[in-house]
Amino acid sequence: MNPRDEADARIDAQAAEWLVRRDRGLTAAEQDEFFSWLAADPRHGECFARHQRTWKEFNLLAQWRPEHSAEPNPDLLAKPRRRVRWLAWAAPLALAASVAVGLFVWTRPEPAAPAGLAANAGTRVLEDGSTVELRGDSEIAAAFTAGERRVALVRGEAFFTVAKNAARPFVVHAAGVDVRAVGTAFNVRLEAAQVAVLVTEGRVQVTPPAPAAGPAVAELPTLEAGQQAVVALGPGAPPPRVAAVTAEAVERALVWQPRLLDFDSTPLGGVVAEFNARNAVRLVLADDALAAMPIVASVRSDNVEGFVRLLESTAAVRAERRGDTITLRAAR
Repeated sequence: MNPRDEADARIDAQAAEWLVRRDRGLTAAEQDEFFSWLAADPRHGECFARHQRTWKEFNLLAQWRPEHSAEPNPDLLAKPRRRVRWLAWAAPLALAASVAVGLFVWTRPEPAAPAGLAANAGTRVLEDGSTVELRGDSEIAAAFTAGERRVALVRGEAFFTVAKNAARPFVVHAAGVDVRAVGTAFNVRLEAAQVAVLVTEGRVQVTPPAPAAGPAVAELPTLEAGQQAVVALGPGAPPPRVAAVTAEAVERALVWQPRLLDFDSTPLGGVVAEFNARNAVRLVLADDALAAMPIVASVRSDNVEGFVRLLESTAAVRAERRGDTITLRAAR
């Protein structure tokens, strides 16, 4: 094999490895390493994109159903025999088949959290497999027992996706308010004067705090997906309110949640606006010409720094950081 062929084979293997690692989830350090690898040689990005396109098509083909059949054809990708070697090599990449074409920036959730405190923004995976997405400077304290999974929302806001386990109810405690679930998804926001609970999947039971004196507060009806309960706190607080919430209102309430943003030749000006709508860190375009630059990427909505590093390493963009503002300029 001549040197050029060896280099191409090495790049091809590296691209395949990055595709697998990226699908598994990249740490911040791995993201920087990935960006450096992309910037080192134009062939790296071309080869990586080629792998993505191949596996997107491969996944679609694997899901093809013959006419009048409800199931994919299990033999479709096993024939002809001359493809067996290719498929055997490809198998480790199968999980990457469904990712979007373009560059991908994601962060791996924190490892399973033991009983104790977890603070600051990010995704936490609890020991039972439930996940908690913390907003900003939020804090939780987990205390699991054999019969109950209890999490205290100490401050801030958190979105819970609960692993089903009927034998161990999942209870979120916030300023005396208990939110009980078995397997569901809901958001809890703790403010100075109230606790708001928004259900997006399944059902939860909200129990207001017991009053220091006087009659007990009536138990609220079970909240269904698309409903919100607002429980006022403090002496003389009005009764809790339960109301249906529109899909648009849910979207606005949870706009802070990290999600994968897919950009397909989207002008950089539009990408900047999308990030600015979801983050405290503000992106500013100092050069008007940059606004029209097309961006093809799949980026986690809260990974502003990762996106900026990507622009710096691959798009001839220079970033100036000052406080919570990042100014983007064309590199001269």
